[in-house]
Amino acid sequence: MNSVRIWDLPTRLFHWALAACVIALVITAKVGGDAMNWHIRLGYAVFALLVFRLLWGVVGGHWSRFVNFFPTPGRLSRYLGGRAAPEDTAGHTPLGALSVFALLTVLSAQVGTGLFADDEIAFTGPLTALVSGSAASEATSWHKGWGQYLLIGLVVLHVVAIAFYQLKRRDLVKPMLVGDKQLPDALTASRDTAGTRLLALLLLGLAAGVVAWVVQLGQQPMLG
Repeated sequence: MNSVRIWDLPTRLFHWALAACVIALVITAKVGGDAMNWHIRLGYAVFALLVFRLLWGVVGGHWSRFVNFFPTPGRLSRYLGGRAAPEDTAGHTPLGALSVFALLTVLSAQVGTGLFADDEIAFTGPLTALVSGSAASEATSWHKGWGQYLLIGLVVLHVVAIAFYQLKRRDLVKPMLVGDKQLPDALTASRDTAGTRLLALLLLGLAAGVVAWVVQLGQQPMLG
């Protein structure tokens, strides 16, 4: 067996930070009231994390790059047919990749609709003033309805899949904690150096700047 660095530190920190934020978002949404102030802050944090992951999916560690785990028809066919190559299962499996992209898509939709939402009680998104009342109402409806339920469903499915693989003695949690995975093949390792971690920190700062800029758009005076 070969010990291969699959998940670089930035990817691992992103994963656990996102998980913590999503759980806290669900809790604060259910509690309501003053907790909605934290809901908004956590939404900004998730926004920044998603922007960071988009960038890191291009320049990050080998197994964190979208191109190296995107669930193409060929990869899905090999995996479902029991002919998966070692590269198809080292990081995210093709089915796991579908789950990852679904989660990122639904989370992006939740963040996007949250920016324009207005429940007329305890929550008003920072960009609500930029859209019509009907558009804000539709964004709110999705954010509190289908979007919320889809997100919770995908999270539950994600946890069930992890438990299923644990029963099959395929530990998915430990590699996401320590970074390394024991593999029968000496595959390409993800680069995880002081330089790459500094790059990740700079990209996270850039992502935070993007979020701050977007939020400020709703606070600018309207012309005309």
